[in-house]
Amino acid sequence: MAIPTIDPADVGATGLAWLLFSYGYILCYASNLISEGSDLLLLVPSLAGLVGGVVLPFLGAVPDGTIMLFSGLGDIEKAQETLSVGVGALAGSTIMLLTVPWALSVYQGRVDFDEDNNMEPNYKQPKLTKSSFSETGVALTTEVNQGAKMMMLTTLPYFLIQIPAFFLSGDRETVSAGEKNWAAAGFVVCISFFIFYLYTQVKMSNDTIHKMRRIAVIKETLKKGAVSLRGALREEVISLQKKESRRKASITSDTEKSPLTNGNGMDHNQPSAEISELLKGILGEAFRAYDIDGDGNLNKKEFHIFLTDFHESINKNTVDAVFADFDSDGSGTIDYDEFIAACYVLITKSSNDNGGPGRSAPMRASCIATEQLSERILTDEDEEEEEVPEDLTALSPEEQQRAIIRRAFSMLIIGTAIVLMFSDPMVEVLSEIAVRANIPPFYVSFILAPVAANASEVIASQYYASKKTRKTITVALTALEGAASMNNTFCLSIFMGLIYFRGLAWQFSAETLAIVLVQLVMYVYAQRSKMSTATGFVVLSFFPLSVILVALLEYFGLD
Repeated sequence: MAIPTIDPADVGATGLAWLLFSYGYILCYASNLISEGSDLLLLVPSLAGLVGGVVLPFLGAVPDGTIMLFSGLGDIEKAQETLSVGVGALAGSTIMLLTVPWALSVYQGRVDFDEDNNMEPNYKQPKLTKSSFSETGVALTTEVNQGAKMMMLTTLPYFLIQIPAFFLSGDRETVSAGEKNWAAAGFVVCISFFIFYLYTQVKMSNDTIHKMRRIAVIKETLKKGAVSLRGALREEVISLQKKESRRKASITSDTEKSPLTNGNGMDHNQPSAEISELLKGILGEAFRAYDIDGDGNLNKKEFHIFLTDFHESINKNTVDAVFADFDSDGSGTIDYDEFIAACYVLITKSSNDNGGPGRSAPMRASCIATEQLSERILTDEDEEEEEVPEDLTALSPEEQQRAIIRRAFSMLIIGTAIVLMFSDPMVEVLSEIAVRANIPPFYVSFILAPVAANASEVIASQYYASKKTRKTITVALTALEGAASMNNTFCLSIFMGLIYFRGLAWQFSAETLAIVLVQLVMYVYAQRSKMSTATGFVVLSFFPLSVILVALLEYFGLD
């Protein structure tokens, strides 16, 4: 897809800088659209497994992959030159993700090492008390270990193309002819690893890491007020109810019915352990925020403010009846577990039981209370509240789910279209910068391309790491490993295809060695049980050191 663009060769230095900033901003915006659209689909239970396992990894690699694809298109001789822009994007993206955001995640998520527990990270008391970088750090869980193994396994295609490249020399036609069959083999292996990686992600779509990601997305969506409480959770809770029913039915086919059960032995007023865990993960911070006096209980007024602020217009009689059901001692308050159970009952009630799905209730129960709570609920006190349209909250939970799907796919389509339109102009700008600076295009692309294409991954990793728990640091680091695996499979397959189908030559031995070496070192680090903050700074240094390594290898004659 092409659009009328300004030829970078026809503008001056300031014009070139403006084009770089403009295209970079547009690609960054498109990348965020794709990321946010994918996250929205996580709110749809029927799609969550597919989205978490296939859509998120694939679309996350689209911005990088598109730059790489366009770098090898056009006139064959020019494409051979601009191909180094794509290789720079591949190397820069892979190495940057494994170094800069990794190190920043370690810094953001660091906790004290417990001297009384073999210097293991102390997540029971996440507040830092030690200033030494060698005495603080993060845990590297089994999931991080396994993610590094997958990442290292997917580097195999580099060896398939690089081994013949070491022994071939001559012009483009000669080298390309010698590499063609190897490129075909590499292409098949890349695609095979790509499918295998997606398959493993789908199989793990219900594991802790994927659940943490979904919970974070739901919390963020509720914080913004983009959907109501039931709009975000009703379908998910019902899905878990059905799963629990099937599990119980497989154990016994004759469950005694009672007034409080649904025929499958499930108490209407009490969530299952899995549903309770989900609701606590999402609403735990909300309970603490709305417990204004901090006594560990919510009174009826606080509970009603919570429902109003979460865009639930359930009628007063229903709220009073549910509250009375769980206020077992008649004290006028409910504790945390009772709050979760009450939310469960309200979430699972049909739209017809609440007096209508719309926002006919007062917009806010108390302006003063809301101003205080908006700074506390689901976010840090110093984080600004984002103003978002509330059109979805006026719909029923079922309609909200359908609207979420429409909005998500719109964002994905628009984001992908923008990437396709502006990747080619970005490649031309990076090439022109290299020409004017009299340096190889690889170095320009290595530094600049990841800024535009990988901003969403960097931001997401910092968000999770800052929560300072063993689970959230695992989410942050495994996402970075997953992005590297996608570069090793999906993105590298594009180069293999360009070499085989277009007759281009792979003459990037120094760059390949840097990519593989950084991944090898990170694999070794990731097999440990923890990483100190000091080691995190060492990891950070790998990014500039890899550029120096490529320059030294090329200086000594390696292509």
